[in-house]
Parts: sequence; structure tokens; C-alpha cells
Amino acid sequence: MLRINCPCCGPRDHDEFRYGGDASVVRPTQEDLSSEAWYRYVFIRNNPAGLHREYWQHALGCRHWLIVERNTRNHIIHSVDFAKEVGA
Repeated sequence: MLRINCPCCGPRDHDEFRYGGDASVVRPTQEDLSSEAWYRYVFIRNNPAGLHREYWQHALGCRHWLIVERNTRNHIIHSVDFAKEVGA
């Protein structure tokens, strides 16, 4: 089982969390309203092998949004930070 070390609540099972998506994807700006930019934002994703940043919400705990840096090869979590502190 994946254990996420919430900065507020401490180590918890991943069942308490909800996956929120890829934290490395950048939303198009208001100036770039092209359909190509939005197509790439919504549908085109990398499938990384190795370290990857992801959004997770501690839905059954403190309800904070977190950025979890996880190795997709072995599921080892390298860091957990509040999303608001990272500037996400």
C-alpha cells in the first residue's frame, strides 16, 4: 500500500487521498486561446518512468492539496509539499 506523509496529519494510507493529476502540466494563458494549445493541455500527456510530480488531496483528512513527488517505477515517495507553498 502507498503511504503518503501528509505535512499536517502524518503518514496515511493512500485510500485517504484523491489523485488530482499531473502537477507538471501548465495551463495555457489567457493570451493563448488557440485550440491547439488547449488540445495539448487536455489530451496530450507524458507517461514518465521515474520521478514525477502529482497533485493529491487529503480528502479524508485535512483536505489540503499536496504535490507529491513519486517514483513511478517503484512508487517510492521522495517529497510531499503543500501545493499552495510550491506556487501551484
